[in-house]
Formats: sequence, C-alpha cells, structure tokens
Amino acid sequence: MPEALFSAIGEPRDVAAIDIGSNSVRLVLYRLEGRAIWTVFNEKVLAGLGRDLSATGKLSVEGAAQALIALKRFAAVIDGVKPAHTFVAATAAVRESSDGQAFCDTVAAETGLRIRILSGEEEARYAALGVLAGIPDADGVAADLGGSSLELIRLGAGRVERGITLPLGPFALTDPRGFDPDRHRAAIAKRLKPAADFSADTLYAVGGAWRTLAQVHMDVSGYPLHVVHQYRLTADEARETARLIARQSKASLEKWPGLSKKRAETLPHAALVLEGLIDRLGLKSIVLSAWGVREGLLYEALDAQIATDDPLLAGSTALGARQGISPTLPGALRGWIAPLLESVKPAFSPERDAVLADAACRLADLGARLHPDHRVELAFDQVLRAPVPGQTHAERAWLACAVNARYGGPSATPEPVTVARLLTEEQRQSARAVGLAIRLACDMSGRSPQLLVNARATVQDGALLLTASEGYADVLLGEQTRRRGKALAEVMGLKLQIEGRD
Repeated sequence: MPEALFSAIGEPRDVAAIDIGSNSVRLVLYRLEGRAIWTVFNEKVLAGLGRDLSATGKLSVEGAAQALIALKRFAAVIDGVKPAHTFVAATAAVRESSDGQAFCDTVAAETGLRIRILSGEEEARYAALGVLAGIPDADGVAADLGGSSLELIRLGAGRVERGITLPLGPFALTDPRGFDPDRHRAAIAKRLKPAADFSADTLYAVGGAWRTLAQVHMDVSGYPLHVVHQYRLTADEARETARLIARQSKASLEKWPGLSKKRAETLPHAALVLEGLIDRLGLKSIVLSAWGVREGLLYEALDAQIATDDPLLAGSTALGARQGISPTLPGALRGWIAPLLESVKPAFSPERDAVLADAACRLADLGARLHPDHRVELAFDQVLRAPVPGQTHAERAWLACAVNARYGGPSATPEPVTVARLLTEEQRQSARAVGLAIRLACDMSGRSPQLLVNARATVQDGALLLTASEGYADVLLGEQTRRRGKALAEVMGLKLQIEGRD
C-alpha cells in the first residue's frame, strides 16, 4: 500500500489503476484532491480474456493477445503521465486459468507492469470498498458481476462484512447449445443457491453490464438525468428491464444506440443474473455503483482520517474552489445561514438537509469565473451532472436548484422537467430557500467574510429579521439587501423586517 502518497491532503496527486478482468482490460487515471476523487482518463478494451476458460481452463489466446496490446499502450500512457502511484490488478480469469501466472510474467517482461492477482475474497472486498467509497451509507449487499465470476458482499454501518464468489459470469456459463433464456435461468438459479443467506432489501450493482442495463431502463422510461452512479430501480423495474433484454436477439441488441457487439453478447446473461438475484435475495431495490474494485484499491490507500471525510462535501469543496475566488467564503456562509435553516421547510431529513446546505455553501462561488450571461445555466448543469459521489439523484437536483437560486435563476430552473421528475414541490422550495439565503449573504457582503460577520439574519415572530452591527447599517442594509431579503422571506412564507443594528 502506498501509505506515504495518501497520508495528507497536500497538493493534488495523479493515480493510475489498471483492472485486468475476465471481459475487459481498463486503465483509469484519477486526480486526488484529499477525499475528492476525479476520473480524468478512462479507456477500456473488451479483450475477453476469460472467454474460453470454462472449456479449456486457460485464457483466450486471442483475448490474451488483445490484452497485451492494450497493456503496452497503457504502460506508455502511464510512463508519459508519471502518476504518483499505479495499481495493477487482475481478477477471476487470470486467477483461475492455468496459464494466468505465465500471462502476468509476459506482461511484466514486455511492459514493466507488475500485476497483482486478487483472490476471490480480495476481489469481493475491494468491490465492496469501492461501493462504500462512493456511497458511504450503503446498507445491503454489493454485487460485482465480471466476465467469469459474481462477488456478493454484505455492507452495513460503513463496514465490509463477509462475501462469496460464485461462478456466474457470462464466460462461466457458456452453453454450446446457444443462449436459451429458460435454460439459462435454471443454471443461474442452481449456482445462486449458496447465496440464500445474503437476503437484503438493497443490492448495490457493480459492473459494466449492469451499468448498461441501467442505461437501457433510463432510455425506456424517459429518465432525464443520465448519471448512472446511484441510479435506483425498484425490483419490479429491474425485473421488467431484465426480461425485456433477455427477449431480444443478439442482432436486435446490436442495433441499440451505444451498445457494442461484445456488450450485446453478455448483456442478456447479466439481465438474467440480476433477475435471479432479485428472486433469491428478496430484493426491493437496485442501486447502481459506478465505483468498484479500482476505486476500492485506491480508497484503501487513503489516510484513515481522509477516508472518513464525506465524499459529497469533499467533491463540492474541490469543485467550488476550482471556479471560486475566496477559500474562506463557504465557512462564513455556513455560519451565517445556520440560524435560518431550522425555519426552512424540510427536504430529506434534518441531518441530511444540514449536509446538503453545507455542500451548497461550498458551491456558492462556483459561478465566479463563468460568463454572467450564462452563469445560471452553466452552474446548474455542473452541479446536477458533476461526477461527485455520495449523493442520490434527488439530492443532485436539490443542490442544482439551490445553486440556481444563489445566482438569481427563476424558480422554474433551466431543466424544469428533470427537477419535477426528481423533487417534490416541498423539496424544490427548500432548495430555493437555501440558495436565496446564500445569495442574500453573498450580495449583501460582496462575498467578504469580514463584512458578513457584521450582519445577522434570524427568524422571529413570523418575520425574517435582518440586522447589522453598529456603524454597518448603511454599508450592509441597503436597497439590494432589501430586494434579496424580500425574495428569501417570500419563499419562506415570512415578512421582511430590517433594523439598523443588533
């Protein structure tokens, strides 16, 4: 473990991870800013290393050749980028094949890359750590479907519990008679029997095939926000989508937008495995995780104190700081709007609302470097679609609405259909109130924490009361403050009252 590399926040660091799976070989370059983890480059090759494993016990000759070519390219990229550390891990196909170690030796000789072959237990653990890195409150079972195996791991209270590895990847269930949904269902059900005691309400799905399945459901249902991470389906929705996919011919699947021929081969299998898990585990919902083994390896290497930071707050800090001007502004805003939050209509829960308000303050300077004619739309879109984990899709919409209000956007927002799909009217009003409170604080003080401490906002007797320290009333409580205060008071259902001093 590269302990010294991740022991403190310091300067941003680049990290590389290569994942050699049974179906794909992938290189991901990350930029680390404390707990904020950004994917800055992502390339995969569907080599199919494990395609012949069930028949021959060896890696696919063609797949090994394709994988080696890809790894030579990846090694060249890494040599050019020179990241602080590189993780290289191989999973089921290399682990279980008789020539897996020979393949690793060839890769080392021709590329210089040293491959760590993960055991089934390690693969399951890192997949679960990846889920927790991106969804800290995950509670249920993580399921990582690869080309050769399925890992199931219990998650709860921020901990990784026990797991199992099952031979349920598409290459492990190759049928020489061809794909038959009923026959395939029976084989999957048989191999899922050891998973009977992994029953849970929620499954956290990891793997490219299941991400593709989620994208199919988004398209079929007209879902407006194409962000796979933390996309949630009910068990009935997942089952219906799985059956839709399983009924399609390979030729039909290949015609679907964005679906490669190789993914079309394995997608029906992934759909039926998900259907089998729903039945075997008694699932009620499926949540997609875009983070898995690679992110789990990286997460383990973080300093323990950094690893416990909230990824939403860390990501919001990094995103806001990149575009913003004042590093001390978010903290000043949090303190200033705190007295108002208890009077804002609840959105999710008191604890979660406080976290979201904190994140909104960290994003309050996001538009500082954006063109004023397009600031509202650009800031809204960045917040709604930024690759910041640790937030549900509804929470993304809430934060985007808050930032929209902070920059003076109308209540309709730039994407009213998306917002209406994801938030209730009460949640929209809550976000707008928090955004308008931040706008009031920023515009009243000129975004100066030193000036802001001389003003105060409280709720008393049905009124939003604005006061200023002695000598600051003329400076802080002018006409613009009155306009901003009136807008906030109206959303909160209050009268506006302005007094000259505390």
